[in-house]
Amino acid sequence: VLRFLRTSLLGLLALSVTGWVIWVLTPTLARVVDVPTTDYLDMHVHTAGIGVGGSGAFVNEAMRSSYKFPIYLYALGVSMEEIEEQGDVVVLRNISRQIGESRRVARAVVLAMDGVVNARGELDVDQTQIYVPNSFLMRELPRFENLEFGASVNPYRLDAVDRLERVADGGALLVKWIPNIMHIDPADEAIIPFYRKLVELDMPLLTHTGQERSFAHARDELGDPDRLRLPLSLGVRVMAAHIGSTGMNDGISNYERLNAMIETFPNLAVGISSLTQFNRRNSLAHALTREELNERMYYGTDWPLQFFPLVSPLFHLNHIGWREARSIVAIDNVWDRDVALKEAMGVPTVVFERTSAYFSRRPDEHQ
Repeated sequence: VLRFLRTSLLGLLALSVTGWVIWVLTPTLARVVDVPTTDYLDMHVHTAGIGVGGSGAFVNEAMRSSYKFPIYLYALGVSMEEIEEQGDVVVLRNISRQIGESRRVARAVVLAMDGVVNARGELDVDQTQIYVPNSFLMRELPRFENLEFGASVNPYRLDAVDRLERVADGGALLVKWIPNIMHIDPADEAIIPFYRKLVELDMPLLTHTGQERSFAHARDELGDPDRLRLPLSLGVRVMAAHIGSTGMNDGISNYERLNAMIETFPNLAVGISSLTQFNRRNSLAHALTREELNERMYYGTDWPLQFFPLVSPLFHLNHIGWREARSIVAIDNVWDRDVALKEAMGVPTVVFERTSAYFSRRPDEHQ
């Protein structure tokens, strides 16, 4: 195991150094790369905060003391000093600015993140690793024309159904879960009333599938796609983020467990966010070979988790070739680069185009 880890890390380091050399030696390529203009929607963008400016957001001590925390600050494009001076809203400003500079992506759904809920139906602060309240985004996002609201409600909250009503009235386009860290069992029949309200509101459920390695700890059995059979059987529009591309349950890969459900549930869709990361580097190419998956794919990035060297065209040379990789590396805007890489790997144009329509509900439809 140690030998495997050492080899993998050395391989990643070698690719990273190679990519850095190309990045430095070919800066002028950015001026000659032809970046077309489109108006795509990114359905999967994260934000975070530490409570500055009355946001109510927090990152727990385990995460803040982790080696991952400064990496995430770098990925978010902000420093602790900027957050302390300008408040947590500085991250939203950064997202809006970069989306505004993108020639490919015109809007992004910024996701709230609910926490773990205890037996009393209340937020368990001690068990929650990251928390971004709906109220913060409902207050701040109207200031940014290119940012949409993605809500997050833990169904174990005592007032979960009422919260769904409130976020729907507040303009939420979807509800986001990471069951692995929110300690949600999607197969739990106790949350059927929550699912029925999602159906009534026609609110999609964007939920993480597969392993979760971005946090200090996770209950990965809750990321098993097979647990989504309950909401799907009730008619919930489920968007399975990452296509279950990591991990296994009951000796079967999560990817195969999800694929086994595609024909059964026409309301099951899949999100291609993060599928170009180093640890998923063949997942997208493999998924594109399955016609039934192609028809259910929708576009997202999982920003900020597509930063170099976690994501690089150089990890996909076996699929796109050296010349294509070099031209993509030269694209400056991270969203433009993400679209270009996925296009080069064969993602059909319709996948990008139909994402906006999937999340097109507006708050006045259900008031």
